[in-house]
Amino acid sequence: MIAGRRRACRSICGARPNLRRESGETPALAGGDRLDRACLGCDGAVVTENGFSQDPSLNAVLNAVARASIEVGRLTRMASLAGMLGGTGEVNVQGEAVQRLDVEGQRIFERYLRQTNLVAAMASEELEHAIAVADDDAHPYLVVFDPVDGSSNIDVAVTIGSIFGIYPRPAGAPLREATFLRPGTEQLAAGYTLYGSSTMFVVATAANVDAYTLDPDGNRFRRTHSGIRFPGGCAYYSVNEHYFDRWSAGVQRAVSELRASCAARYVGSLVADFHRNLLKGGVFLYPGDSKSPAGKLRLLYEAAPLAFVAERAGGAASNGAQRILDLTPQQLHQRTPLFVGSRDAVTAIDATIRTTDGAE
Repeated sequence: MIAGRRRACRSICGARPNLRRESGETPALAGGDRLDRACLGCDGAVVTENGFSQDPSLNAVLNAVARASIEVGRLTRMASLAGMLGGTGEVNVQGEAVQRLDVEGQRIFERYLRQTNLVAAMASEELEHAIAVADDDAHPYLVVFDPVDGSSNIDVAVTIGSIFGIYPRPAGAPLREATFLRPGTEQLAAGYTLYGSSTMFVVATAANVDAYTLDPDGNRFRRTHSGIRFPGGCAYYSVNEHYFDRWSAGVQRAVSELRASCAARYVGSLVADFHRNLLKGGVFLYPGDSKSPAGKLRLLYEAAPLAFVAERAGGAASNGAQRILDLTPQQLHQRTPLFVGSRDAVTAIDATIRTTDGAE
């Protein structure tokens, strides 16, 4: 069992040690409607294409994430009017201040994922322990997510996002937290939602990476980018250079090399920086440093899903020494350094770190 600090999730869902199980019926969606597996909009509108996946049950889970994203996006746009600015005064298991939008985002994602009747369990940044929904083979999926990534930026209206990954539930095995401790290669789908000048839902499956833009008139997502691939070269690099003096010599050298060949662009919101680099070509860096050698980003529900997207789009992701998708977490909230983006840029960073730090 993972020891934790004060848990903000108590006010959300009463999390208890080990996997928490809920009894009773799954709560209805807002308005009392049941989840239509073809539905992408909160109003029941359907996507104009053929869905996210050819697998109907996986498509239903992706639809639930899309619907949750629509609701989180609505709250994001109305944050200053809906009392969503600022913190709750609580601290999550990461030791980070909990924002009001974190709490609401957790509730929203839980509600829509439960309603699919397909999710066996879920794990989140906002919960110290995973949640068991149904321990049977009729619920074949595990979902990991960060419901509101970069929520501290909401007070200043900076782009934020949600990140998710979907895994198969091992058939016949009882649910335990260890069930989630699997390499990212086992993900069936992953992606993120970007809440910015428009709301975009980016989905990676075994086939490809597509992006859907929310049509506010119909409150539904429409496919606007198909078969996304990282452009050649590295137009941008994204890293917080305030911590330069804390980095290893290898990371310092790698960033200095990027300065000579790429333009610096850094929002300070993981999803926003990753999305720009995906479309324009570039690399995002969040190294470990002397204060946090293991890095700050979470492997399971931040790094691994974005690594899955990156690789499906022809990019790469590493911790500076190993491929992110090959790493098996030892605990739910394990942290990792992350270098993710254009394949050539990540490969060059890894080589620089290896040759420089390996010689020290």
